[in-house]
Amino acid sequence: MQKSKNILVAPLNWGLGHATRCIPIINAIIENGDRPIIASDGQALALLRKEFEREAFIELPSYGIEYGEDGQNLKLKMLKDSPKIWMAIRNEHKMLHGIILKFQIAGIISDNRLGLYSNIVPSVIITHQLQVLSGNTTWLSTQLHLHYIKKYDYCWIPDIEGLESLSGKLSQNDDYDIEKVYLGPLSRFKNTGKYQKKYDLMILLSGPEPQRNILEKKLLEEVKRYTGEVLFIAGKIEKEQRFLKKGSLTYYNYLSTDGLQKALDRSEVILCRSGYTTIMDLQKMNKKAFFIPTPGQFEQEYLAQLLDQKGIVPQASQMDFKIEMLAQIISYKGLGSIQIFTTSISSVLKETFSNVNENSEPIPNSLST
Repeated sequence: MQKSKNILVAPLNWGLGHATRCIPIINAIIENGDRPIIASDGQALALLRKEFEREAFIELPSYGIEYGEDGQNLKLKMLKDSPKIWMAIRNEHKMLHGIILKFQIAGIISDNRLGLYSNIVPSVIITHQLQVLSGNTTWLSTQLHLHYIKKYDYCWIPDIEGLESLSGKLSQNDDYDIEKVYLGPLSRFKNTGKYQKKYDLMILLSGPEPQRNILEKKLLEEVKRYTGEVLFIAGKIEKEQRFLKKGSLTYYNYLSTDGLQKALDRSEVILCRSGYTTIMDLQKMNKKAFFIPTPGQFEQEYLAQLLDQKGIVPQASQMDFKIEMLAQIISYKGLGSIQIFTTSISSVLKETFSNVNENSEPIPNSLST
């Protein structure tokens, strides 16, 4: 009988998108009879601990990514923080050899954590950013990212190849030194269509502070002028779930995957950031939406503009947004109008790690570091 493999899954803690799009990968590892060892930090790690309580977890060095209150100075802040980020990348790479030995790791899947490449076991990086937008420094930021991507054996891209890709030019690159595998969009949700509408509007927040909090305060004021039923998910992963019902507003600090699945099923339109993971989720759920990109984040601004120009989802800046703008949604096709087929994650996992030597006994459920 074939022994199970221990596979390290390590998403970047930058908002919650990297962690949530690893959920279907972790589930596929379990379905294949293998064992996920989950590694991250901060909110991403906290979310995955709640989703997979029985698995083993490792806390990795934090990249310490935050946005300033003035989003337009994001590039300057990232430049200022780059020594701290580079040190975290270096430290996680130093930790990796010990992690492989201690946890008997047979393979690595890193979602945008740049230091988890290995010459001992196969390593995969998940990213849709084969072009990293940063204004007039896009070429430089792209080359820096590709420098790390090339250290991995494979690059899994949660999109399709070509002009009809969901992320536009972000996921397209003809660098032949990268072993690319296009997975199609990744989502933890299923389009069940099981529930009748309960909420006219669902507000779904995420992303680094302080911009998440700034938008939360703004939208709590804006929805006072909204006449329908509102479900407000603040995107704060805290020790205890908090719930508030006030008039037509239902507020949660966070919801689990099952809770969000039901919430999305029951909501007519979604107001949220234009992060790529959110776009993949809403496409899977066949939803209409309105986007408010994070100020100064070039990728979110590009994706929001791209889908607006295609007549799929309207968007507005955080500064300009008014709740009355939601009336524009009716004139847009919605993300369900994009039909994209996805690859079997279970099959890709088996193919990627099929030649790895079998591990010894799996680690016990209680082991954590």
